[in-house]
Amino acid sequence: MRAPDFWNSDGLAAKLLAPLGALYGRSVQARLARAHPFRSKASVLCVGNLTAGGSGKTPIAMTLARILAARHHKIAFLTRGYRGRMQGPVAVDLAKHIAHDVGDEALLLAAVAPTIVAQDRARGAELADALGASVIVMDDGFQNFQLAKDVSLVVIDSETGFGNRRLIPAGPLREPVEQGLARADAVVLIGEGAFQLPPFGGPIFRAVLHPSAPDRFAGRSVFAMAGIGRPEKFFRTLQAMGARVVGTRAFADHHRYTLLEIEAVKQIAANAGALLVTTEKDYVRIDVNRREGILPVPVHAVFADDPNLSMLLDRLAEARA
Repeated sequence: MRAPDFWNSDGLAAKLLAPLGALYGRSVQARLARAHPFRSKASVLCVGNLTAGGSGKTPIAMTLARILAARHHKIAFLTRGYRGRMQGPVAVDLAKHIAHDVGDEALLLAAVAPTIVAQDRARGAELADALGASVIVMDDGFQNFQLAKDVSLVVIDSETGFGNRRLIPAGPLREPVEQGLARADAVVLIGEGAFQLPPFGGPIFRAVLHPSAPDRFAGRSVFAMAGIGRPEKFFRTLQAMGARVVGTRAFADHHRYTLLEIEAVKQIAANAGALLVTTEKDYVRIDVNRREGILPVPVHAVFADDPNLSMLLDRLAEARA
């Protein structure tokens, strides 16, 4: 789903739903209290967040995996495969699996390093151990306590922050802010917003998302569609690239496109004399036989120079030394 507008304000709807949010928060505390986490042979880096929806976890996880691989670590991604039908544990095969099987994020991760989809993260870590991984990078899972973590990063969108600071369904938070930050080893603020982080004793890193081909659509007319947590961010990215955005169509997060929807947006773009563009996450959810005429816009996360990032990643090697 897309985040409701009232998640950004403390209006009547948020207040009426607040008791349900309190119950949701207590469920996270209860899972933590009952947890007996599995300890894998590999070091575990968790890239998570405190809110529902697109904070940029997956691009951050991919960039960190590339950094770790350059340090000669053998990486395996571990993800739950959101909106995929397979519970796992299963190693993603790009030649065989589609988004309906393993989810869109798993397909993006698998293009960077071996990726395991597992609803049960402990069993997924066992498979990663069997594959010889030295570092498991968890994409999401900060509120999952089945697997012991060596380093946990909380990714925060610097434009939206914590919204109205209420818990699901009254707001975007998965758990109380103070509780979550107490378990985090570091925070990654992504984007160029002015969000003010509450007091936090660990390192705070800055990162931005950059188009991988920034000049590709400069001066060209595009029609943009997106089914992500914050589609307006994608539309603004295209404008920043110099594209003439003649129209947009937003769908629900992780939306599964139908044939009629794809044909409809193709026709709209054709009538406007525009290129039809979408995000990488959307592109991999589109049936391979319907992708012709649709152009993905890849992005990647770039960290600001910070020696503390290198020191934090060194802890992963030390964790199993």
